[in-house]
Amino acid sequence: MIFSQLLACVAISVFCVLKASSLDTFIAAVYEHAVILPNVTLTPVPREMALGLMSRNLDLLEGAITSAAKQGAHIIVTPEDGLYGWNFNRESIYPYLEDIPDPQVNWIPCNHPNRFGHTPVQERLSCLAKENSIYVVANIGDKKLCNASDPQCPSDGRYQYNTDVVFDSQGKLVARYHKQNLFLGEDQFNAPKEPEVVTFDTAFGRFGIFTCFDILFHDPAVTLVKDFHVDTILFPTAWMNVLPHLSAIEFHSAWAMGMKVNFLASNIHHPSKKMTGSGIYAPDSPRAFHYDMKTEKGKLLLSQLDSHPKRPVVVNWTSYASGIEAFPTSNKAFKGTVFFDEYTFLELRGVTGNYTVCQKELCCHLSYKMSEKRTDEVYALGAFDGLHTVEGSYHLQICTLLKCKTTSLHTCGHSVETASTRFEMFSLSGTFGTQYVFPEVLLSEIQLAPGEFQVLSDGRLLSLKPPSGPVLTVTLFGRVYEKDHTSNASSDFMAYTLTQHRKNAI
Repeated sequence: MIFSQLLACVAISVFCVLKASSLDTFIAAVYEHAVILPNVTLTPVPREMALGLMSRNLDLLEGAITSAAKQGAHIIVTPEDGLYGWNFNRESIYPYLEDIPDPQVNWIPCNHPNRFGHTPVQERLSCLAKENSIYVVANIGDKKLCNASDPQCPSDGRYQYNTDVVFDSQGKLVARYHKQNLFLGEDQFNAPKEPEVVTFDTAFGRFGIFTCFDILFHDPAVTLVKDFHVDTILFPTAWMNVLPHLSAIEFHSAWAMGMKVNFLASNIHHPSKKMTGSGIYAPDSPRAFHYDMKTEKGKLLLSQLDSHPKRPVVVNWTSYASGIEAFPTSNKAFKGTVFFDEYTFLELRGVTGNYTVCQKELCCHLSYKMSEKRTDEVYALGAFDGLHTVEGSYHLQICTLLKCKTTSLHTCGHSVETASTRFEMFSLSGTFGTQYVFPEVLLSEIQLAPGEFQVLSDGRLLSLKPPSGPVLTVTLFGRVYEKDHTSNASSDFMAYTLTQHRKNAI
């Protein structure tokens, strides 16, 4: 009897400790980092020179980490390529790499820096986490030796991985993720043989992690949410903004809403390469975001989030759109190009209206009212249902209301950053063949519209009130993962050509 009472007391005590240690909310931080870049060279620099550059970037990250901790942050995310940049080939990146062990080894580099060889970068990150009692998320390079017994071993005898690491508030390595979906030109790195699904649990929820281009694919991004039920995604990125649908703050906030998770996105700050846009996003609305093409300064963002965000109502993305008749129109549809994809468009000709435009299996319905119909701006409703094949191959279904660059219809779909037309209301829906749809609302000057729109359970993207600024685009961005294909030679050539053009423009 006494023994059973003792067990009961122990059980209650453990329960109380666990309950007391869990947090309903937490403070998240992301840092948009103006990375110090090395001189471009195709030959490896001495290890000491590589460490010197990374130390200078770590000095900047230390300032952000210390500041975040002083403001009560529990976790901070820093960007992809944040320690050394991106201008490397396979040989020239090597001096910047360290051997990063599996977190199962139970290692605090700050306490035992030489346990896995010379690892000064991991040691410093660990000490920054430990000394500031904060989780630190960083992106560094990992190296793993291999030999002829591995048929996939590279000819130089090693794998090199674009790698995210997480150190907890004690400085312990708790997560390591090797990027799966490498962007075109990341030839310095290898992709892991199988996608890695990396999670870790904290007193403020379950976290998952992936990197930059991974967000456009099913694995590991969707798997983390759908099968592993993470509360928050950590997202180091070096994201180049592509309007009208793939600017960083626009798409990342939409992914958080579509997948119903918290999302912490930390981008590089390098305006000449169109790199800016970081944010802290909840499933219902952005909590903090930053977009700055005018200065060269980094930016620290902080905001409070729910540790276990409430899952909004399940959305049937095709329910409303498939249940109504197409709106009649006398307008003639026309073709336009959005990021190399051919859309079907209808011009919005009145101050108010109802339009339907279709392409293949997708029909998009729009109801809207403008404050006024300006003669110097043109808007269009567009639909795209097909395989995108530039800078990656992935199947899209997109319904979009967007501002054309000029009053000429052939500019509909071109990149545009400013607008003057204000809308009183909008309602956009589509006959999507996927449950993975990401709702975007982007205003003039590349601003988001927190709390100004909602997604109904029948799949309508609906304004709650007149948007606070002129509209650039209102979009339902759908991904049909099961229709993805491997890029063919022509799409690879187009992607290579586009990348070379971008590099030459820098």
